[in-house]
Amino acid sequence: MTDERQQAAAAGFADDLGEKFDAGVRSGLLRDIHAVVVSRGQTIALERYFDGADDAWGRKLGIVSFGPETLHDLRSVTKSVVGLLYGIALDRGLVPPLDASLMAQFPEYGDLAADPARAGITVGHALTMTLGTEWDEERPYTDPENSEIAMEMARDRYRYVLERPVIVSPGTRWIYSGGAVALVGALIARGAGKPLPDLAREALFAPLGIGDFQWAAGRDGVASPASGLRLTARDLLKIGRMVLAKGVHDGRRIVPAAWIEASLAPAIGTGDGLDYGRLWFLGQSDVPASGPRRWAAGFGNGGQRLYLCPDAGVAAVIFAGQYDRPTAWVCPARIWAEIVLANLRLT
Repeated sequence: MTDERQQAAAAGFADDLGEKFDAGVRSGLLRDIHAVVVSRGQTIALERYFDGADDAWGRKLGIVSFGPETLHDLRSVTKSVVGLLYGIALDRGLVPPLDASLMAQFPEYGDLAADPARAGITVGHALTMTLGTEWDEERPYTDPENSEIAMEMARDRYRYVLERPVIVSPGTRWIYSGGAVALVGALIARGAGKPLPDLAREALFAPLGIGDFQWAAGRDGVASPASGLRLTARDLLKIGRMVLAKGVHDGRRIVPAAWIEASLAPAIGTGDGLDYGRLWFLGQSDVPASGPRRWAAGFGNGGQRLYLCPDAGVAAVIFAGQYDRPTAWVCPARIWAEIVLANLRLT
């Protein structure tokens, strides 16, 4: 038996896990994949890297030969990482509790705070994307009318987010919003007294042994909490493993266990069969080989994924190059359900 087959079997997968993945690539069912790393516990069961065209926050990089040390856009998987940072900051007393008024945290916009329709918006609504305000990221990210792009182009990003029209009562509808996460990032940076990447380096990345990362910033120099982080596949996997370990890495507490538990608990439905926690998507896959499996995930434009199956201790990172394509979700979903979960043997 090859080393790869032995590792897959040791991790509780079918020993031909890698061969099945490779067959999917050869068949054309799995396209534009840049990297895949799958682990159960501390054992890596599958690891693959490819060559492909890539971007860095919209800037064309050409053909990149990906490997274990290659940084890759996380796009909106960044949001899930920022959710962890809020939990750390809250534990340190740097940021307000979730039931605090959101408008009160931005006193410079007193005119908006005076609007009774906004009075009930809380910090927790930002963390669950239930602000109740208008926001449109259904448009391509190449469209200046896309709300996240418009926010990046605005003279004042926070006013742009906070002054969006209120269209439903806060907490009653999930509306995908990079703007909500921009506010979360601002609260963390203001509370910590340092830019978001600096807190991330000190409080999350360094304890995990993550040294190399990049964080794209807008024209105003503010690092994007919604989509700007770049990590290697292995380093994103470290974050996933830490979440599966309820916030502990190498015997050290990094994120409060209660925060992780609450983050991975359904707060509201997304309207398309999934639930949403605190900046994490939540779902279930019914796989004949392993039965129903509940999972949590960070999703990013182009097919970027951090999938977690807490009950089985499985983490999977997928990087892809299908940016701005409406069907980009298909390939990572297929890898997760039909390759990873379908070949999980230990329950």
